[in-house]
Amino acid sequence: MPDVSAHQQTAASPFIRACRNEPVPHTPVWFMRQAGRSLPEYLKLREGVPMLESCTRPDLITEITLQPVRRHGVDAAVYFSDIVVPLKAIGIDLDIKPGVGPVVADPIRTRQDLARLRDLEPSDVGYVTEAVGLLTAELGATPLIGFTGAPFTLASYLVEGGPSRNHERTKALMYGDPELWLDLLDRLAGIAAVFLKVQIEAGASAVQVFDSWVGALSPADYRRYAMPASAKVFDAVAGYGVPRIHFGVGTGELLGPMSEAGADVMGVDWRVPLDEAARRVGPGKALQGNLDPAVLFAPTPAVEAKAREVLDAAAATGTGHIFNLGHGVLPTTDPDALTRLVDFVHRTTEAA
Repeated sequence: MPDVSAHQQTAASPFIRACRNEPVPHTPVWFMRQAGRSLPEYLKLREGVPMLESCTRPDLITEITLQPVRRHGVDAAVYFSDIVVPLKAIGIDLDIKPGVGPVVADPIRTRQDLARLRDLEPSDVGYVTEAVGLLTAELGATPLIGFTGAPFTLASYLVEGGPSRNHERTKALMYGDPELWLDLLDRLAGIAAVFLKVQIEAGASAVQVFDSWVGALSPADYRRYAMPASAKVFDAVAGYGVPRIHFGVGTGELLGPMSEAGADVMGVDWRVPLDEAARRVGPGKALQGNLDPAVLFAPTPAVEAKAREVLDAAAATGTGHIFNLGHGVLPTTDPDALTRLVDFVHRTTEAA
């Protein structure tokens, strides 16, 4: 059963209220990849600790997740992990190489390879349950966002063997053996769903499904080859009643079909203004985004001007809005720029 007390504590928070299209005292802010990367205190803590090891140590997970909440005053914490963690937990031979990303030693490309993807059991990721419990105790009324990778993106890593610019092997399998492809995504949907359930039941107040690479698909291909598995993930956690967020990169043309997969909140990258995104998504869903992460390298007045454009576009939608970047925090971002941005958004949107 989910940690009801943790969910009750955060129900009135600006972040959860915005996810539910309810009135808020100010626009809530959090940043994708806020936990880590740009923070000197994170880099110091991670010295000598491989990425995947840091994702399995509750003490490190807790401290890294809390660091940006303390420093920036964001309205939500995001669980520190990586989308390949559940794959590693079921025995897939992979590593996260600095400057490269996840690399899979033996890619999955045949029906026989599919047998290596066993079901994820909660006991495989006991460190997640422990870490979320520690975090919710510390965070109190501040929501914790859990997350998973979407089946398409996980499949792409597994098939390509690592990050890919053009997804050649992924699409070759998808078009060449659609039955195997859909079976692969269905298996990954089950794994992703269990990973989300573990986080929610331990106390996460919301979840986000990252489909980082799905922008490589056309709308028709998305509906056929990716959407059914994503919908399975969202359906699996619908009964918990926590807000479900969906985000992908380069997905302006996919906002309509992606919104049909089952999320309550649609994340939007920086390429589409939020008022236009609202038109594509349709009524009833809150929006999250969508300042270009590179804007943070400009002088403060320019950052604030661009942030105001985002806020104005969001105000025109008449729907709930969570301020975020249009992708993750870039590693060389000045942390003080993030702190100033949180303060600017809060001051600018305080209920008059």
